[in-house]
Amino acid sequence: MSNSQQILDFKAQLELQDTAFPMLQILNEEGKIVDEDGLKRAGLSDEKLVELFKSMLFARQVDIRSMKLAKQGRMGFFGPHAGQEASQMASSFAFTDEDWLFPGYRDLPQIYAKGWPIWKGLLWSRGHQLGNEYTTDDGKPVNSWFPQIIIGAQYVEAAGVALGLKKRKKDAVAFVYTGDGGSSQGDTYEGINFAGAYKAPLVAFIQNNGYAISTPRSLQSAAPHLAAKGWAAGAPSIVVDGMDAIAMYLASKEARAWAVAGNGPVVIEAITNRLEPHSTAGDDPLRYRTKEDIEAWWKKEPLVRMRNFLTEKGLWDTDKEEAYIAELDSRIDADIKKANNVEKQKISNFIKNTLEVPSQAMAEQIAKFESEGK
Repeated sequence: MSNSQQILDFKAQLELQDTAFPMLQILNEEGKIVDEDGLKRAGLSDEKLVELFKSMLFARQVDIRSMKLAKQGRMGFFGPHAGQEASQMASSFAFTDEDWLFPGYRDLPQIYAKGWPIWKGLLWSRGHQLGNEYTTDDGKPVNSWFPQIIIGAQYVEAAGVALGLKKRKKDAVAFVYTGDGGSSQGDTYEGINFAGAYKAPLVAFIQNNGYAISTPRSLQSAAPHLAAKGWAAGAPSIVVDGMDAIAMYLASKEARAWAVAGNGPVVIEAITNRLEPHSTAGDDPLRYRTKEDIEAWWKKEPLVRMRNFLTEKGLWDTDKEEAYIAELDSRIDADIKKANNVEKQKISNFIKNTLEVPSQAMAEQIAKFESEGK
């Protein structure tokens, strides 16, 4: 084939894209190791494997309890995250307290992992001012942005902070999450491109969970792999089994090392699945997917894999899990009580919190509502 024939072979280009991103997998659907070298490279001790699984159980229990609260009318906005415990918790497990997290609205578990109290997350969902205070219970700063509602906007914010970390010569990176729908937003590409141009330490996650609200991945983009979008910005990009906690940890650890060494950003597409509604705001997933499809994904979800793996290694059992879930429920109960006991905001509070120095019109509104006890 001549050079011109090769260059102009458009079909071959598409086929090349389809095979250019083999999926990283270490733990298969049955919880069996399929890549011993990958397991060794991850470097997770038995204690760390158990700690990682506990973080995933924590995320699942928060999801379960939050859904119950939502059904009782005691929760504000909530984006369920069951099925994404590996793509969320195993990835964040690879980062440090000094690294800056930029989450989407489905990514509260990663902020909790950095020390943000659950009760503040509950207040965030209810629109309370204290829900946007990113500190631990004892007042220490939590290096996290707020859960971004504007899809993809967190990528631009993360790129800016990543450049700031580089300029300050910090041994830290920014890491950011969006979904398959978010990858179609201009902000997502702009953030990756900016980080690529300035070799800023950014690790970007695209959690390909199958559906952007009700739009299936097949209609979201003609790109065979969403990771390919990183190539356009000169960023190394990979596809990872997002249901495999060990693979997600390894990919995230290696990506962080690459970025913090001054090589620029890395893009990681995590193939996972959202097993519940898009949000508690009236979404019915059975309107756009089948019950059989959902049930099939439940059989290969992240907790099943890790539980099988750890049980076979003799590191976990039913008694340990029941005891830990009871411990988590007690902790969540205490945080729910604390959130419920926080003084509710009045209309005057909302206006006061808008600007440090209120305008004349706002001052008049504050005085009016305060006189009415509102």
